[in-house]
Amino acid sequence: MNFILSSASKVSVVVPCFNEAAGLGEFHRRMAAACEQLCGLSYEIVLVDDGSNDGTWKLIHGLSAMDPGVVGVRLMRNHGHQAAVTAGLALARGDRVLLIDADLQDPPELLASMMRKMDEEEADVVFGQRTARAGETRFKTISAAAFYCLLSRMTAVPIPANTGDFRLMSRRVVDALAAMPERQRFVRGMVSWIGGRQVALRYERQVRYAGASSYSFLKMLHFSVDAITSFSTVPLRLATWLGFGSVLVALGLFVTSLCSWATGHTVLGWSSIMTAIVFFGSVQLIVTGILGEYVGRLFQEAKRRPLFLVDEVIAGGRSQVLPPEFATLGAIARGNGPAAPSGLLEAITATGELEPRPQPNRR
Repeated sequence: MNFILSSASKVSVVVPCFNEAAGLGEFHRRMAAACEQLCGLSYEIVLVDDGSNDGTWKLIHGLSAMDPGVVGVRLMRNHGHQAAVTAGLALARGDRVLLIDADLQDPPELLASMMRKMDEEEADVVFGQRTARAGETRFKTISAAAFYCLLSRMTAVPIPANTGDFRLMSRRVVDALAAMPERQRFVRGMVSWIGGRQVALRYERQVRYAGASSYSFLKMLHFSVDAITSFSTVPLRLATWLGFGSVLVALGLFVTSLCSWATGHTVLGWSSIMTAIVFFGSVQLIVTGILGEYVGRLFQEAKRRPLFLVDEVIAGGRSQVLPPEFATLGAIARGNGPAAPSGLLEAITATGELEPRPQPNRR
């Protein structure tokens, strides 16, 4: 059975969630109020549960039953923040799509300012640019600044500093993003690569509403490596430069040894030999590691596995477990994919249109 989800939603909000049960209710209250103030009921909030284990999915069930504008997407395991973002964007149906985290560090109320800025400046993307980062440690602030400085020097694509994934995008940008199949995803960089008119909205980032960040130092380091290797070949050139540098050092050591021998001041001992061995060995390991990063990414791309696996989708309090044919889920949702499994969401009529949304019971 072929089906096309109705594109009646004017605004879609995509929210990746991982163990956000403590603050998700408050996020929904503020986000839904901001959307309703702008466009009445012409909105949807796509909550993507990225393998949470704290009751987040149960809470999404409750929110979906209470608010017909909530669409819940449950991934089969924790695929990571960027994959969860991709899953939400694949199912978003709005003319404009807001990407935001559920921790309330990025205020949902800024949606109105972003919409207005997009209209006034005819922009394709309005991205949030942080002027202050409340509640974050000095180490994180300094490391973030260093990362963006390094990234700007290593990539040909200009990626604005002090930004996250918080941004409002037009439909054509979201469709272009969905057409990019790479596995090692750095969404903010991919959006910058697409181009179009992209403008900044400056704001002060707030303190996290509840819970703690799941991004450890190692995860941030891995994310940084993904970002750099996805948008730059400079590390490969660095390997070449290290090779030439080591050759120069070797020539210098050779000339020094030759001069010492010629003047009769040869130094006996193993310190200089061990230093040279460790130096050249370290250079070789660094070069091999850089090559391994790129080869590993080629290996992952060559396997062509799905970017994410969807376990269940819920809308209007009704859910449907998906069969394995979810690799084309995004194309199906936009109405240009192959035949879809029958009975999805139990809300699709015989004509392929999503049933009209009932008036939510809000006080």
